[in-house]
Amino acid sequence: MKKRILLTGASGTVGFEVLKQLVLQAEKYEITVFDQKTKKAVKLLSPFEKQIHVVYGNITSQAEVEEVCKRKDVVVHLAAIIPPLADENPRMAYDVNVNGTKNLILGLQKHSAKTFLMYSSSISVYGDRLNSPWIHTNDALSPSPEDHYAVTKIESEQLIRNSGLEYCIFRLAAIMGLNNHKPSGIMFHMPLATSMEILTPKDTARAFVNGITDREKLTGKIFNLGGGALCRTSYEDFLNRSFKAFGLGKMNFPEHAFAEKNFHCGYYADGDELQELLHFRRDTLDHYFDQLQQSVSPIKKTLTTVFREAIKNHLLKKSEPFNALLTKDTKMASRFFKEL
Repeated sequence: MKKRILLTGASGTVGFEVLKQLVLQAEKYEITVFDQKTKKAVKLLSPFEKQIHVVYGNITSQAEVEEVCKRKDVVVHLAAIIPPLADENPRMAYDVNVNGTKNLILGLQKHSAKTFLMYSSSISVYGDRLNSPWIHTNDALSPSPEDHYAVTKIESEQLIRNSGLEYCIFRLAAIMGLNNHKPSGIMFHMPLATSMEILTPKDTARAFVNGITDREKLTGKIFNLGGGALCRTSYEDFLNRSFKAFGLGKMNFPEHAFAEKNFHCGYYADGDELQELLHFRRDTLDHYFDQLQQSVSPIKKTLTTVFREAIKNHLLKKSEPFNALLTKDTKMASRFFKEL
């Protein structure tokens, strides 16, 4: 008998990888996808409609969520508003991330009380770890100021732990796909000295999919999900390699372009625990950059090289830390800098 799987957020970076890996095992799973109906979602999901059951709806609607919670064995809950949108619209982030999770829990309690709920949380819940980069799951949860996304993840984790459902929580490291991290103002929020462990969407998805058959080992536990030793670097080195891959040259921004505190990321000291259970790691930092370089066409790289100073000047205008000092906004600057 096939396991009945519910996947939320299937059009997202990780969610789509989870879907593709589940479909490869279609003989084992009856797959239902619940997602917001957008042009992107329809484009991504429509090719799979003969293999899966696609339900479009709003996770903030209790009635719509309850309907898809009927007769489910496993739920992989990935639907969320992530940064930078979560910072720009914290009310929406709370409604989707927290109230959406609450709606899911209520629906499962009513219709699928024996389901296994797998939830994607975030390394952001640990807050600023510049001075203590090695992270364990039992470390204090201390989100950085104005990190609305982290707050929603902490509250959602609490709802799940108190739900009475069988669950596991994966706190994801920095997800680095080829299409999900385009340059934006948020890049300046992370201090250059930040220790950073990346995780590719494919490896992330593999952890969730492999975890479906290891319910007994995971139930009731929280794990740090990261790429491991071969995926660790510093933010400064990561940006340098990224700029080179895109043809942007040196990362020669002026002093104070980047924040000095109050972001997140670090190294997962206990991340190997989940790897030993689920054997999901295949990618490395070098593998990621090899793929990134291959994804940038020669024409695009040439054009970027020609206009790279203009592009970097455009990016600098998006730096909130730099603009806070430029406009003498001491309240904003105090969020980003150790001393004014």
